[in-house]
Amino acid sequence: MRGEYNLFAIGPQRRAQAFNSDLFDIAIKLVRLAEETSKPNGERLREYSDARLDSLKLQLFSDAPIYEDLETVELADSLGMMAEIMGGDNEMVQMVLAGKSPRDRAEELIHGTALKDVAVRKRLAAGGLKAIQESNDPMIQLARTIDPESRRIRQVFEQQVDEPQRQAYGKIANARFALYGSTVYPDATFTLRLAFGEAKSYVEGGEKIPWATTLGGAYEHAAAHNYKEPFELPKIWNDRKSQLNLSTRFNFVSTADIIGGNSGSPVINRRGELVGIIFDGNIESLVLDYIYTDQTARAVAVHSAGILEALRKVYQANQLVEEITGKK
Repeated sequence: MRGEYNLFAIGPQRRAQAFNSDLFDIAIKLVRLAEETSKPNGERLREYSDARLDSLKLQLFSDAPIYEDLETVELADSLGMMAEIMGGDNEMVQMVLAGKSPRDRAEELIHGTALKDVAVRKRLAAGGLKAIQESNDPMIQLARTIDPESRRIRQVFEQQVDEPQRQAYGKIANARFALYGSTVYPDATFTLRLAFGEAKSYVEGGEKIPWATTLGGAYEHAAAHNYKEPFELPKIWNDRKSQLNLSTRFNFVSTADIIGGNSGSPVINRRGELVGIIFDGNIESLVLDYIYTDQTARAVAVHSAGILEALRKVYQANQLVEEITGKK
């Protein structure tokens, strides 16, 4: 997480981010990967443990595009905020900015780093501490500069904020169980749990919102917005529209109680059949963080029928369909 490397994480400004940049995030991960993996597993930062390394490297070596203009704007803005909050005379601010304005320093770092190249990241990771220490990449050098102070702040935060909150949460959970017992379900954890609900329409602004949409509705929605971003459909969808059954269900809503982190969860009907995959909630479902209501709050899922129809007729991924359905 970018905020983890925040140099002003303690205090009223703790939500601000000093290094808002994907490239910096890559750099600090490489620096810490080299240092942490040189330690016994039990002494590492938790995200660099053996159990989490595969997931970390999947993110680190992702070939997702990085846009230099956006990176420069975001990093410059966050460096400017750092200088404003900590003061221009602060030693760390001076080291980070190296005598330049936040904008100029951001441009120098973003355009000077080679970390946009996944092959470069892999070479640095494979080279370990020696490669990191000898690197002249400006983003790696910046990450090395701020890492000791960032680790110190992290330790303070975990000891003074995170751990007291964990202890307090345990006491609250015990008190709630003593009071309510099993009459209310517990807060979500990383363990398996089930949420029950029904596919159901609702009313928004006096208009009845149907419980499901169709593939044809996607084309109608695009046309209603003159096929302009972000409502235009991919070219392949337009090219193969005639092959689709446009009445096929595409998305649907239900009264299931979901929270952040449920995206990707399977939706099962009463016969135990997979009928969809949760991917979002409507705006009215934001209240579910505090209280459950099924008046207008809805979980949003993509319908299994829409998935299969698109795989067969848009993407022509018949082998994948056969694997999913178990049918030739």
